[in-house]
Amino acid sequence: MTALMIQGTGSNVGKSLLVAGLCRAARRRGLSVAPFKPQNMSNNAAVTADGGEIGRAQALQARAAGLEPVVDMNPVLLKPESETGAQVIVQGKRLTSTRAADYAALKPGLMGYVLESFKRLRGQHDLILVEGAGSPAEVNLRAHDIANMGFARAADVPVILAGDIDRGGVIAQIVGTQAVLERGDAAQIAGFIINRFRGDPRLFDDGYKMIAARTGWRGYGVCPWFADAWKLPAEDALDLSAPARAAGLHIVCLALSRIANFDDLDPLALEPGVRLTMLGPGRAIPGDADLVILPGTKSTRADLAFLRAQGWDLDLLAHSRRGGHILGICGGYQMLGRTVADPDGVDGPPGTTPGLGLLQVDTVMAGDKCLSRVQGVHLGSGQPLQGYEMHMGRTCGEDQARPFATLAGGPEGAVSADGRVAGTYLHGMFATDAFRAAWLGGFGVARSDIGFEATVEATLDALADHLEEALDVDGLLAVAR
Repeated sequence: MTALMIQGTGSNVGKSLLVAGLCRAARRRGLSVAPFKPQNMSNNAAVTADGGEIGRAQALQARAAGLEPVVDMNPVLLKPESETGAQVIVQGKRLTSTRAADYAALKPGLMGYVLESFKRLRGQHDLILVEGAGSPAEVNLRAHDIANMGFARAADVPVILAGDIDRGGVIAQIVGTQAVLERGDAAQIAGFIINRFRGDPRLFDDGYKMIAARTGWRGYGVCPWFADAWKLPAEDALDLSAPARAAGLHIVCLALSRIANFDDLDPLALEPGVRLTMLGPGRAIPGDADLVILPGTKSTRADLAFLRAQGWDLDLLAHSRRGGHILGICGGYQMLGRTVADPDGVDGPPGTTPGLGLLQVDTVMAGDKCLSRVQGVHLGSGQPLQGYEMHMGRTCGEDQARPFATLAGGPEGAVSADGRVAGTYLHGMFATDAFRAAWLGGFGVARSDIGFEATVEATLDALADHLEEALDVDGLLAVAR
């Protein structure tokens, strides 16, 4: 029962994909392997088999390992609610909300949960592949660290450091990391990987040797850019990169400031008959949009203010007057109603915010968070679908007389009287191929023959092949202890 940790020289250097690919490669070798990330920060979460929530990247890594995701794979999840505050999820359940300045005081008490989850996983599998967060070079955060070297030292897990050559300065990234680390932390690192190389890797031979000579660490390979990464669920909204298409059903998704569970859009991005636009701040909703999606958000009332600041409320009214369609998912559904009330301040300061008034419903932020996997039938198409719910608040109103779907627990969601505006709490529903095909067919998309789940599986296999070709995977696995 061994473990290996992949840390990075910074955020977004490709750690999540490296761990996912290594999970699939280890599984192919007949190993029982599980992913683990002590602390993650993301508003893109997955509902687990044991009724909690973890970061989306760990759910993908679990899939690569052939496992159902469980809360122990990501015992601490931070979900940003503002520029300076976040909700703290511990072993799948909300513990508290805290300001960034106060989080340091919480961390010493969280290490026990992290080590407890790690010990449980380690007792159930042959190999644990651990993903760090941010960078160990952030030595100002080293005290009470639970995400990088603090965890690696406490659990005695060897570390491989990944640098991102695509952003430039990779020699300084790796050599500089060693330079600022305390000696014991530096000794925990067993080697390095160069990630995201474009072009002929042999052109970096001299740089590769220079890093090895200056650090004394062994190199485990230069990994080229993985071009199909966009086909896998992304954890960071900055990674949303659907291929540009000149024609097709034009779906515009508003990139809210606290956008959450945006991998809902991944199956739509794969569709050749769909042109998906992630609309950033400062850009007007284009007049040729067929459908506008208001996605999930970690902070509904704050993102309503953000939406209005972009002028999107006026754009949505104009889009509606032109006969365009609108779909709200989770927080986006709440925004489409008349009011969003938060009397107890569970999602921000107490108060009530006017909604967009495009659905005759009202939302109150109260009660426990709903976390569940669901199955049902989409009433517009009659097609079965499955997905999950992850939300605070309860919504009710006249337009619920026309539900979006029916679930085991009864009707769900709401549709406007003219049928052009719909809202639902269901995440992940577009991964159901037959439903997605029928739903797109209602907008005139003649053909949808993408198998989303099969595409994800094939891409994970291709990722493992990619790593096997570029890296010394056997050598990496041999480092684990």
